[in-house]
Amino acid sequence: MSDVFDEFRWRGLVSEHTEALPELLARERVTAYIGFDPTASSLHVGTLLTIMGLARLQRFGHAPIAIVGGGTGMIGDPSGKTVERQLLSREQIDENVAGIRRQLERFLDFDRAGNPARIVNNADWLASFDLLGFLRDTGKYFTVNYMLQKESVNRRLESEEGISYTEFSYLLLQARDFLELFDRYSCVLQMGGTDQWGNITAGIDLIRKLRAKKAHGLVWPLMTTAAGTKFGKTEAGTVWLDAARTSPFKFYQFWLNTDDRDVIAYLKYFTFLDRDRIAALEEATQRAPEKREAQRVLAREVTTVVHGAEHVERAEHASTCCSAKTSRR
Repeated sequence: MSDVFDEFRWRGLVSEHTEALPELLARERVTAYIGFDPTASSLHVGTLLTIMGLARLQRFGHAPIAIVGGGTGMIGDPSGKTVERQLLSREQIDENVAGIRRQLERFLDFDRAGNPARIVNNADWLASFDLLGFLRDTGKYFTVNYMLQKESVNRRLESEEGISYTEFSYLLLQARDFLELFDRYSCVLQMGGTDQWGNITAGIDLIRKLRAKKAHGLVWPLMTTAAGTKFGKTEAGTVWLDAARTSPFKFYQFWLNTDDRDVIAYLKYFTFLDRDRIAALEEATQRAPEKREAQRVLAREVTTVVHGAEHVERAEHASTCCSAKTSRR
């Protein structure tokens, strides 16, 4: 197997991981999963790093699973949140799940020989659990002390809002997801941002306790811009992957306007360009930053994957026209 762990590390996508993971990824084909929260019918650029994690894993020969949380979406993940999320109806969640599935299909190959991608909905198993059965088969393996130590829970307990029992139970549901995927698809790796580390290790512990097997986790840093702001937020609001919410032109402009201090990191995070190409763009940025060559390549690469080459041509043409009008003033 090609060394995908080394690739993740070079791209700045390793914050924490289980000790034996690098050796495992180098030695054998691994099935890994990431969860996507169906709070809207579209994903946004803040989730693009997560999507690329699965896509990159597949390109290195491993098998990716995307969980669209039709079950956990009815609860809400407290990780990184200061207040409880508004609960959605089952109909809203089903609509959102369908929209997210369509977007993931632009990044993952579901017909690839040997390691096809899968999309699964955790409502397939979570919705069928009865309360007593879930408490007996999952809840009994976690102490309250263990759960209180998790950062996502601890932070909320210290806030004025506190945490409801509903969100407090989220960790158990995600741990059950990992166990179900382990049983159904031999999935041994969960990935995500650093805010998911507590949920991931809970799943690892549940698999160890119930199956006496070893599972693994890998998380990458949460993104902020060089200016210290949250990545993906603009004055106009969230930048969506859905063209009906954020036009391909505005999407292209978002990447074109990337700060010089961020552009090389973004090329590593959000494109499949190799090391030599990114090194050349880094040199070009240092030599002639006013030409914004790296930003143009970044905008072209990401917009092509999300919206297609035709929309890139339109966006570049429109961008050139706007620049020409500005220069004549």
